[in-house]
Amino acid sequence: MTPSLMLNYFKMLFSDKRLATVFGFGIASGFPWVLIGSVMSAWLKDEGLSRSTIGLFGLVFGAYTVNFLWSPLLDRIKLPYLHAALGQRRSWILVCQLIAVCATLKMATLDIQNELFLAALCCFIIALSCATQDIAIDGFRIDCFEEHEGEKITAAAAMATSGWWTGYALLGAIPFFLADLPSIEWPQVYFVLAGIFVVLIVITLFANEPKTHREQTQADLEARYQARIGSTSGLASKVGAWLAVTVIEPFASFFKRNGFKTALSLILFIFLFKIGESFLARMSIVFYKEIGFSNSQIAQYSKLGSGLITIIFALLGSLFNQRYGIVKGLFISGIAMAASNLMFSWIAISGPKEYLYLAAIIIDGFTQAWSLVALVAFISMLCDRAFSATHYALLASIGSLGRTVLSSYSGVVIDDWLHGNWALFFVITALMVLPSLLFLYLIRDKLYAVEAKSKAASALS
Repeated sequence: MTPSLMLNYFKMLFSDKRLATVFGFGIASGFPWVLIGSVMSAWLKDEGLSRSTIGLFGLVFGAYTVNFLWSPLLDRIKLPYLHAALGQRRSWILVCQLIAVCATLKMATLDIQNELFLAALCCFIIALSCATQDIAIDGFRIDCFEEHEGEKITAAAAMATSGWWTGYALLGAIPFFLADLPSIEWPQVYFVLAGIFVVLIVITLFANEPKTHREQTQADLEARYQARIGSTSGLASKVGAWLAVTVIEPFASFFKRNGFKTALSLILFIFLFKIGESFLARMSIVFYKEIGFSNSQIAQYSKLGSGLITIIFALLGSLFNQRYGIVKGLFISGIAMAASNLMFSWIAISGPKEYLYLAAIIIDGFTQAWSLVALVAFISMLCDRAFSATHYALLASIGSLGRTVLSSYSGVVIDDWLHGNWALFFVITALMVLPSLLFLYLIRDKLYAVEAKSKAASALS
């Protein structure tokens, strides 16, 4: 990669307003994971709850695994009043963000020892609203770019990943610094987090709604279904056609576009790809605190350090994917991601040495960034523009199933199966990525063809 190529690429990243908006929405997408993920884990740990309980608390993330079930509604339903002012995508994003802010403010008033169920309910409300927000955000990002803009689609994946990690890691460092101050307790931290979320709403208000042909395509499909139904009742045929286009067609078109075997292999690959990393992430805060690192060290390394590294390498990773292809990027980054987990086994054996902590964060941040950019670009490439929010939500939620529901049992694995053996736990997480790479290898020819078609369209535009 020549310096001039890199310079031109970064000029493009920072000159296109659409990419800046994608970055901002990425922040809004990553920040909720601070509220119900790392901060909640640290609060529960400080309150003396068991690792198994902390792990199971992650079941609230289940909303991210099933959000594809209601994703067709976000492609079709226009919210009254707000749609006229903000558009289809932004109106949904705004409503979801307002609900999340209210639930965060409620969290700040709780005594978690005596109101654990209410805390879990608030976390679930945040997860549900923000999982819905993500449907609209991902649809917004895909709608912003035409299919022939392959270079910018990959760049958008990098900006979305960088934004996500800015929200999760850089903003996520703030509560850990605050928690180490003698005058501040975890409930007060949530007041600050609610204030940050309010600031993120400003991005939604000032973004430009993308123009698409989605509504016309959906209307044409609806007319075909209505003619096919041929009901004697005009109302019945209209309702039937609307339901068919809203509920059936988005999922049917995914299998039509890719073929059943390839589509099934794609689903299995996406499901398995991030499981090992997710098991590690779910227990990482607990591990750091048990091994002897302070809240401030966690903020410095796992939040600020990891965030900055991931942001930088997300941009560089997208450049690699553009030059050598997304599929190759997935293969290489998947292997690197698995190997990086072994660094945490080293820390478990050696103890709380800061230089090892820093090395692990650098390596893990690099591999996470590379694999995430490749995965986001990969999923975006597979989406039908008529149902962009639904298709992305379907594929992303399949990936979230492993990252959220299954990883919620990570505490049970380390407690009941491994009896606290952290070193072995991280070795197992490294091995978890290998089955996904097998499925990717089996469908590589089909994916290379899709990628080649996208590059050809980009060259002709």
